[in-house]
Amino acid sequence: MEPLATVASLEARLGRSLTSDEAARAVALVDDASALVRAWTRQQFSVVTDDAIVLHPVGTVVRLPQRPVTAVASVHAVGRDGEPDIALSGWMWDGRDKVDLMCATPAGDDTPTWWRAHGPDTYQVTYSHGTATPPADVVAVVCRMVTRTLTAPTAAGGVTSETMGPYSYRTDGSGSGIGVTMTGDDRALLTAGGHRRTAGTTQVRAL
Repeated sequence: MEPLATVASLEARLGRSLTSDEAARAVALVDDASALVRAWTRQQFSVVTDDAIVLHPVGTVVRLPQRPVTAVASVHAVGRDGEPDIALSGWMWDGRDKVDLMCATPAGDDTPTWWRAHGPDTYQVTYSHGTATPPADVVAVVCRMVTRTLTAPTAAGGVTSETMGPYSYRTDGSGSGIGVTMTGDDRALLTAGGHRRTAGTTQVRAL
């Protein structure tokens, strides 16, 4: 997946060009920070077309995990005991992230026996999601994570040192050194932006 920030966005926040040493590390650090943000939010922040996913509903509603949802192409009831999946009609997308199956019925002329006996409990939804540009607050968090590391006084992971005249001190802290880390403030910003995927529909598998 593409990175969630660029060298230009780092330089804009630093107010200067990267040094040669910083530039040598920046791309890899942005990739690492992007991966951490995606893992914690469970969001891809990338354009994906016709993504097929299998979900269990809560009541009659399935909630699509990736946001923003830009289109819902189809809904199929997953067949039981090896039976073929059934294309459905009558489902309703709310224009955001929920598909209501209350009025969903088989799209074909024949209703399978297993549907009449006990109905489906698992659905395959094919939908598109994401935007071409990552949200501004996501870019900001990734840049925060990277610039903390790039501007740390030492490359020793988690160790910050400084000398002032005859005195020096060292502290152990997160967010500096060799690797990027995510702080509580970073998580709070992502949560406030609504980017943390919460519990709801149970995801069975992505196809």
